[in-house]
Amino acid sequence: MTTNPTDTNATLADLAEPTEHKTRDGIMLVVRPAYAEDGARLEAFFDTVNDDDRRFRFLTAVRHVGPDQIEPLTHVDHWRTESFVAFDKATGELVASAMLACDAQMDTGEIAVSIHRDYRGKGLGWTLLDILAAEAKRRGLKRVISIEDRDNHAAIELEREKGFEAHGVDGDPHLILLEKHFA
Repeated sequence: MTTNPTDTNATLADLAEPTEHKTRDGIMLVVRPAYAEDGARLEAFFDTVNDDDRRFRFLTAVRHVGPDQIEPLTHVDHWRTESFVAFDKATGELVASAMLACDAQMDTGEIAVSIHRDYRGKGLGWTLLDILAAEAKRRGLKRVISIEDRDNHAAIELEREKGFEAHGVDGDPHLILLEKHFA
């Protein structure tokens, strides 16, 4: 059963409760939905993401992610679209951003993850993919997809390890669509 935040039995506070997750390398993450008040923090965070990862996330070369690109991450309906921020519990530092954006039928959700350059390779991506998959299932989605640049080998390999299947994208030889179906 899924819970829609517009139902009278669900409140935004219920859905916004921070959760703690331990990565495979032992980093304790505090993860919660992103809000408008996180805009400046997210803008600064994306300056800590390496150039290639920033390009892969936004599918365009940008040196700085500005307010126009941050707004869709902080002004969401918290049902069809959810944007998560993850903090290192030990330092309080924002170390990751993850998003789940569902289609109108609540059948498919597109996911995206960005990791602070100093936290790459420490299990954050693995953990956030698990969180996004759990949210997708909770919302009743049948599948999640990720659109990756073919050069984003690390993300493609990670998603394949998590059970995603890769397909070409018609009309764009530079992109790969990875998808994971839920039973």
